[in-house]
Amino acid sequence: MKEDANVEDKELERIEREKERWERETLGPTLEGMPERKDRFETVSGREVDRLAGPWDLGGFDYARDLGFPGEYPFTRGVHSTMYRGRPWTIRQFMGFGDPDESNKRLKFLIEQGAPGLNVAYDMPTIHGLDSDHPLAHGEVGRDGVPCDSFEDMERLFEGIPLAKVSTSLVIAHPPIPSMYFALARKQGVDFSKLQGTFQNDTFCRDVAANVRVLPRRAELKLCTDVVEYCTLNVPRWYPISIVGYQIREKGCTAAQELAFTLSEGIDFVTSFLDRGLDIDSFGPRLTFMWNSHNDFFEEIAKFRAARRVWARIMKERFGAKDPRSMMVRFHTQTAGCSLTAQQPLNNIVRATIQALAAILGGTQSLHTDAFDEALALPTEESLKIAVRTQQILAEESGVSNTVDPMAGSYYVEKLTNDMEEEALDYIRRIDEMGGMLEAVEQGYVQREVARAAWRYQKDVELGRQVIVGVNKYVDEGEPPLELLKITQEMEDEQRARIARLKERRDEAKMNEALEKIREAAGRDENLFETTMDAVEAYATLEEVWDVYRAHYGTFKESSVLVESV
Repeated sequence: MKEDANVEDKELERIEREKERWERETLGPTLEGMPERKDRFETVSGREVDRLAGPWDLGGFDYARDLGFPGEYPFTRGVHSTMYRGRPWTIRQFMGFGDPDESNKRLKFLIEQGAPGLNVAYDMPTIHGLDSDHPLAHGEVGRDGVPCDSFEDMERLFEGIPLAKVSTSLVIAHPPIPSMYFALARKQGVDFSKLQGTFQNDTFCRDVAANVRVLPRRAELKLCTDVVEYCTLNVPRWYPISIVGYQIREKGCTAAQELAFTLSEGIDFVTSFLDRGLDIDSFGPRLTFMWNSHNDFFEEIAKFRAARRVWARIMKERFGAKDPRSMMVRFHTQTAGCSLTAQQPLNNIVRATIQALAAILGGTQSLHTDAFDEALALPTEESLKIAVRTQQILAEESGVSNTVDPMAGSYYVEKLTNDMEEEALDYIRRIDEMGGMLEAVEQGYVQREVARAAWRYQKDVELGRQVIVGVNKYVDEGEPPLELLKITQEMEDEQRARIARLKERRDEAKMNEALEKIREAAGRDENLFETTMDAVEAYATLEEVWDVYRAHYGTFKESSVLVESV
């Protein structure tokens, strides 16, 4: 072995001497006659990119330790041995608008177009635990997701869709909406062991990135854990949490920060689930992640590959997982909404395609491609169809799914993967020293880091260092208007009227008794999922359930986080 290492060292020395010769004899004269376009080349995240990558960048690289084989630890090359040769990624388009009836039509449209992975977004009042008739909901109902005020709305949303035959992702946290979905499955007579899907259920991404905070942070983590515990014990094929980096990246952080902050969230979540008494290998295989795929093609691929390697080692070495499935990063990817432009919106088709390809070459399990008009409005059927067809063309025509991890062995990609891992681990160490992700968020550390990165990127755009085609370069004047999807006020008015009609015909005594059981369970610090499911089945509204939570746990109190100019 020592002899082999000596041979490798001598070969590397030979290559480095050849590199010096190349720089002197070939590169030097070229640069004298034609200097490079820029003094410094960077990724979107501001990471400097060297002119040439080679074996000199991978000192100490060990194939078995750092790469391995697909489907085996440390999963750098993918979580499945055959990847897309076995089955392609799931087309899972984010959807929700107007009211449950309109969203139901859109779900069925997606299924017809060959996008079987359902992915439901809820509107802002629903995410904040408010019914559509609350004064703060005025003008927000159905504007950026579907309203779901009661179990009746969940029934309308999935009317004619057998839950046993679909895989559904619900982009929401905490028990009320998930319990409505399981209650609907129970009403359809579906065996819970057959249900497949995911709850986003990530309290950190709602907090840091989306500024959605209803209860104090520790109470929200408790409710998140309730969902995971219930699913682990009762719904074995369900993924009860998606640990999300997407929204943090949308807020403006770098690729390495997205990786580090998301994995730090994961560490806090796993710790909470273990503290609840769950076994690491009972819930570990059912953890999923969600990443953003931004504009820098190779940086994003490296991020996805580093995520698998770092998380595998965290789960094995830090938490003692024994089941290899507990060490896998299964993930959904959405192309970068923050990269979409209102100017020259058709350019967004190209952006989404490049970002989707990065996610595929990075080994995603499911994928949402943004529609070209989403910088302006929720997508129309036409723009949504193009987004779906983009994925289908990549899957069926491009050949990228024919081989497993074709990027492995690229000096540049492997170097980027190593660099991404090193930077992420440095952030994770700092967060650990603060006491974990929850403490880092409460101290404002994560918010400050994200704000600084966002400020740097925006400054680069404004100064023209970061080119956005159609915005600060190759600009057109007088673009023709697009046909956009419009949400009418009549939909909101009807949604409010439905709440009134529901309250008139439901059994008030039964509903109040169910809410009281949530109060009692909260007082005993029990898991609230089952009692919440009973309450929504009695047609307690979303806000009525959340009011019980708010009365017991209190509400979130915001504190300002100041960021100095950089």
